[in-house]
Amino acid sequence: MSRSLQALDPQIRLFIEDVCDRGAQLGAGRASGWPERRRIAVQARTRWREGGPGMHALADMHLESAHGPFAVRVFYPQGATEDAPALVYLHGGGWCMFGLDTHDRVLREYAAALAMPVVAVDYALAPEHPYPAALDQVGATLAWLAAHGRSVGIDGRRLALAGDSAGANLAVAGALRLRDAGAAGQVRALLLNYGAWSPSLSEHARRTLGTRGDMLSGAEMDEFWRAYLGPVPEAGAGPLAAPLHADLRGLPPALLLWGDRDVLAEQNAAMVQRLDAAGVAVASRVYPGAPHSFIEAMAVSEQARDAIAEGSRWLRRHLTSPPSQGPSA
Repeated sequence: MSRSLQALDPQIRLFIEDVCDRGAQLGAGRASGWPERRRIAVQARTRWREGGPGMHALADMHLESAHGPFAVRVFYPQGATEDAPALVYLHGGGWCMFGLDTHDRVLREYAAALAMPVVAVDYALAPEHPYPAALDQVGATLAWLAAHGRSVGIDGRRLALAGDSAGANLAVAGALRLRDAGAAGQVRALLLNYGAWSPSLSEHARRTLGTRGDMLSGAEMDEFWRAYLGPVPEAGAGPLAAPLHADLRGLPPALLLWGDRDVLAEQNAAMVQRLDAAGVAVASRVYPGAPHSFIEAMAVSEQARDAIAEGSRWLRRHLTSPPSQGPSA
């Protein structure tokens, strides 16, 4: 067993080993393009999507954007009420992979824990659709919910934005766009799971947590950023692509959750400091022995289940209370 695996929480390690082994079997050592890599990622996670809470209903919709139509799925848990606040969730996968299938159980878990609808955005993937395609589709979703949310039982003016990894990046960028458009009040809170905030990784992070034996390597993260930015050089990544370098003033309260075995751990600690310095009400928690993507291990991991429960409790406070006027998160 590699030293990287030995350092992981034992429950999460079961998930990591299974997904990695299954992915290696499906790939059979072949060099694969993005469509094949996406197919393998879905198949390798099949058993980890099974089980979990059932939903009262699902609704699939197709919305329009400047980059073409895209899918949105609404998860309605048991007991969801009409004209309810909702969570808009943006999946991870380096802007290049994953979607509604890989995150199905994560989305159901959040919907059940919140007892509120969860709106999942199946945004366009890079490199076929580089920045700002995904962000524009997040914006189109928020605009549609503001105008038409009541038609699907949602109060489109009482939303939270959440995401993991690349999805957390898109959540902050989406909130920044709303702020700049004078519509910051539409989003009451940001739940950010192990976000990717800047193309720059320290050499220490690459050497200690971003090796080939880790869940997410530094080289993989570099590849994701190149695909997402497309023709834009890394040095030219603007604040909406790399929110660690944005003016973060005026954002809603934020909760950041990540593991200490994640190559992006340093970036998340830095993001907490930047948000706090900008006057944003920010809270955070670091999970020991947890790598990137650890929330996907919820079927076997107490830490993953705790992260979902903690994030959901925090979101409910912000979605069911008047907008916060003070600094407390």
